[in-house]
Amino acid sequence: MTDFTHDPSRKSWVASASGHGDFPLQNLPLGIFRPRGEEPRGGVAIGDEILDLPMALAQGLFTGEAEQAARAASGRSLNPLMALGKGSRAALRRRLSEILDGAGPETAMIKELAPRILHHAQDCALELPAEIGDYTDFYAGIQHATNTGRLLRPDNPLMPNYKHIPVAYHGRSSSVVTSGTPVRRPQGQRKRGDEAAPTYGPSRNLDYELELGLWIGPGNAQGEPIPVAEAGGHVIGFCLLNDWSARDIQGWEYQPLGPFLGKSFSTTISPWVVTAEALEPFRQAQAPRGEGDPAPLPYLWDDADQGNGAFGVDLEVFIETPVMREKGAAPQRFSRVSAANLYWTAAQMVAHHSSGGCNLRPGDLFGSGTISGVERETWGSLLEQSAGGRQPLALASGETRRFLEDGDEIVFRASCQKEGFAPIGFGECRGRIAPA
Repeated sequence: MTDFTHDPSRKSWVASASGHGDFPLQNLPLGIFRPRGEEPRGGVAIGDEILDLPMALAQGLFTGEAEQAARAASGRSLNPLMALGKGSRAALRRRLSEILDGAGPETAMIKELAPRILHHAQDCALELPAEIGDYTDFYAGIQHATNTGRLLRPDNPLMPNYKHIPVAYHGRSSSVVTSGTPVRRPQGQRKRGDEAAPTYGPSRNLDYELELGLWIGPGNAQGEPIPVAEAGGHVIGFCLLNDWSARDIQGWEYQPLGPFLGKSFSTTISPWVVTAEALEPFRQAQAPRGEGDPAPLPYLWDDADQGNGAFGVDLEVFIETPVMREKGAAPQRFSRVSAANLYWTAAQMVAHHSSGGCNLRPGDLFGSGTISGVERETWGSLLEQSAGGRQPLALASGETRRFLEDGDEIVFRASCQKEGFAPIGFGECRGRIAPA
């Protein structure tokens, strides 16, 4: 369902938006920003600038349904906008595209307002886009599940339920932070195989996990599941998500229950919500299931979702060590992989999450699960890359890494490209490891 907002020939009067790798006119992601010395409020990324929604409203640039949506997106969080339906979001996107159009009938008048409605992004702080009531982390990356399972169960890496059910656990929303926030190395109980008893101390096996974040828009009443055919409409947009993992703490504590201190210390997300509408051109068919894989139960299957419920998002992981910074060397890329490798679609995750009667709410956040491909250069965690720490990675700086060391910074980036459409991106998801 593309429209004029996706037309690659359209340019913005904001000069830096032309050819911008992340935020051209065709993207228009939403977020919460804070100009220096001022209060946080809603904004839209356009090139290297941020459109100030409250100021644009004050200039009378919105009317009707678009005005309602702009007001909902103008406060200290996007939750009110997320509660609105797709029609309101689409109306806001269309009007934003008109306001920022470099060849529209209002262009000359709006350009005169630039000093009032635009801020340089580098002069602003970016905050969490929503008040996150609940955070759920899925495990939908089948190759990651296979790679990690093979370290423990070489002959049978996947658990029997994996291809039947979108596996997930409930995470900790209070420790979700925005890109650039330092990540303090967690402490906890850990026990090596050669140790007779556990000890308490800083994690020795700190890792990242490359994921997509899914932002929930309109929710559902408790006890009323969301049908899979409607579930995709409950996802307002996406971000990048780093599900930091203390592997040694996790390995000791997760028996017999799930992740706890090994995950709850921090989750980093990119600050801009790339809307589902912006990603429409990059939808694609879900990858066919492997030969012999079971068919999902009917509540998880929709033909339309299988035909266009996956997204062509290419994700990358980079590392910058203290030695690299000292030498002025560029960060080194660890991996690159497509989100099309996910075994379950966003709609299937929403449908399953609500199938037992759980009520989702605007501003809830899902993690997709670690995204990995078949080849080593597509693997989305150090656990996979280093074979559980047994095969250290050699870096171009002359260093090696089994897991992350203090001062290491992990950077996620992502982009969408398709012939006939303007490429768009997500901005960065960045976190540097601070000592325990």
